[in-house]
Amino acid sequence: MDDTTAHAALRRYRVEDAPLLRGAGRFVADAALPGQAYGVFVRSPHAHAVVTGIDAAAALAVPGVLGVFTADDMAAAGIGTLAAHMPMQGATGPLVMPFRPSLAATAMHAGEPVALVVAETALAAQDAADLVVVDYAERPAVVDVQRAAMRGAPQLWPEAPGNLALDWQFPTAAEGGDPAAVDAAIAAAAHVARVGHVNQRIMVASMEPRGATASYDAATDSYLLRVCTQGARPIRDHMARILGIDPGKLRVITEDVGGAFGMKSSPYPEYPALCVAAKRLGRPVHWMSTRSEAFLTDAHARDSILEGELAVDADGRFTALRLRSLVNLGAYVGQVAAFLATINFARCVPGMYTIPRVDIGVRCVFSNTTPTAPYRGAGRPEANYVIERLVDEAARLTGIAPDEIRRRNLVPAEAIPYRTPVGTVFDSGIFPAVFERALALADYAGRDARKAEARARGTLRGVGLSCMVEHAGGVPTEGAGLLFPGDGTVVLALGAQATGQGHATIFPRVLSEKLGVPLEKIRYSGGDSDNGVISNSSVASRTTSAAGAALVKAVAVVLEKGRKIAADALETAEADIVYAAGDFSIAGTDRRLSLFEVADIAAQKKAAGASEDDLDTRVATDTPQNFPNGCHVAEVEIDPQTGGLTLVRYTAVDDCGVVLDHVLVEGQLHGALAQGLGQAVMERAVYDLDSGQLVTGSFQDYAMPRATDMPPVVSAEENTVATTNPLGVKGVGEAGTTGALAAVMNAIADAIPTPAGQRMDMPATPEKIWAACRGMVER
Repeated sequence: MDDTTAHAALRRYRVEDAPLLRGAGRFVADAALPGQAYGVFVRSPHAHAVVTGIDAAAALAVPGVLGVFTADDMAAAGIGTLAAHMPMQGATGPLVMPFRPSLAATAMHAGEPVALVVAETALAAQDAADLVVVDYAERPAVVDVQRAAMRGAPQLWPEAPGNLALDWQFPTAAEGGDPAAVDAAIAAAAHVARVGHVNQRIMVASMEPRGATASYDAATDSYLLRVCTQGARPIRDHMARILGIDPGKLRVITEDVGGAFGMKSSPYPEYPALCVAAKRLGRPVHWMSTRSEAFLTDAHARDSILEGELAVDADGRFTALRLRSLVNLGAYVGQVAAFLATINFARCVPGMYTIPRVDIGVRCVFSNTTPTAPYRGAGRPEANYVIERLVDEAARLTGIAPDEIRRRNLVPAEAIPYRTPVGTVFDSGIFPAVFERALALADYAGRDARKAEARARGTLRGVGLSCMVEHAGGVPTEGAGLLFPGDGTVVLALGAQATGQGHATIFPRVLSEKLGVPLEKIRYSGGDSDNGVISNSSVASRTTSAAGAALVKAVAVVLEKGRKIAADALETAEADIVYAAGDFSIAGTDRRLSLFEVADIAAQKKAAGASEDDLDTRVATDTPQNFPNGCHVAEVEIDPQTGGLTLVRYTAVDDCGVVLDHVLVEGQLHGALAQGLGQAVMERAVYDLDSGQLVTGSFQDYAMPRATDMPPVVSAEENTVATTNPLGVKGVGEAGTTGALAAVMNAIADAIPTPAGQRMDMPATPEKIWAACRGMVER
């Protein structure tokens, strides 16, 4: 089978698309419950202020208003902190994790909720919320990460002197680290490339903002929370901790989700408040975020200042790398925010390259801004960005071409499996082949001719390279369930939540192949914390490898149980039973029972007390990380008279392991690429430095990429099989974002080979590009 035929065989329609295109999806706002009331949150207009009083009398007088809830009500209900982060140790002590309330008595960022108004209708709740009078005592605020880290900055938390949440170093002496060796290598190097870049704060802007509906059953003393999440079970567990109840007293249901990208993986302050209101009022309470609320309260991303030094010997070989990062956590510690800024960041070092010595330091700082959280890439784009900008700077310093200096330093194919200086082990990959194929597809050799042709037309053309290795997998534990309801079908139950990735398309197909039963005999079930499946969020490009491994294990357990039952029913030894094409049979005979017949027999035996088990199976397994990698090449053309930039072509060659569906792979690549391009050239969240107000609080102020901004994309695969999971797959959802940032910015620097062009920070707006071109025009 040639490549074209093989790709065609793996290009099938997504089963999710038809109902979504027909408007038959079930998002949070589509699942109204009987007797549902509506909530609207009153939010602080100040970045830092103590709530000194709340007068809700006028609001309560509005017809249809059922109640107004404040921080006092949350305290009376025993609501705990939303903050929950793995313990981390830094040079000055453990990670500082202040209490994060559901409704605030002291607002720590603009938009933080201070009260909840509930009414019979959404309109009545909004009218009443406008009448709630909140008295504030303002405090000094700081929103910029550099200012927050300065001596004399406003102090946010008494337990975090200097607003420092964590001062993290890798490797430490206990881990065998030797920063002095990096110092010595840099001091002895023939060349030292140095860069300093801002990785700006950005917003997720998912198509569906956050929303939730909470209800309470007094008879069972239990809650139901319908909410858009990236995993119903982990949200249930966190919410149970916050509410102070047993997890069995809370059921979380997530159906269709209109985009998430990491932002919907954690609980938010609104959710416990809705639960308290539902219990007090004895009826469901629904809230749906407006887009304005989403800008203020959906977790933001990135926001770091990155500095790097790369030591290069006389032959152009990399000998040591030092990275420093100053990270803005926002007002509180997000669920994994410090982990992403430190460990997730460090695991990407040293990229595709053989750099024997590394020294990484990260300082995480509080500010009066919306807390940050995972966003597509979650530390990987930041690390790859600074490394690839350093490599281009090394090429300029040494006079070695950008492609050649990379070629000299790539981890060779024969070195795989390769252990990096930070301890990760690349189990598979052929980095040089990926690199060379990307250059060939991008016609890198012809770039000078295209640049000359552009100059003749009065424009500037540039080509940028970006090599990248990611670590995919994240939290290792994931479960799967295979359930036999007795109607000739099998239910595939997963906890990993789909937010657009195509889970209902790909996992039943894998199960069909593993069990040898038709697709129409398989029903997919997900998004319910009560399905008994242990699971974690759909983050970190982990789901296909982790849930896929659990699915394979579940199949093995089902078949092991089925052989015993079939052997008993067919009156033969278990060793004589073989399984193929959906049937258990006695080897060498035509005596057989279908999988579903065996399932029925097992269920009958269990019901009769003759057996303790049936074929229903739920398992969990731990799956090691895998390491997707690739090379991206961006080509830009710039009008020096206007600063206008056009992405004229983009080439991406990725190693994503075994491909289960090319449509899904291409969709993930293109979607991630759009998000990467958005950050590179237009997206930036801006706060007013004096007031702490969010300036980019709407789509009039916050630029987003459109279809016309997307370049023609040439994508290809140079895949090697991952050895860390039974399907051989690697993550693919974050490759486009991780590769795009440096590819685009290196292309701009190539087009504008002046200090202003080479040092430009994202986003590369027309204003910045025009200013950087002044030197080019004047020459």
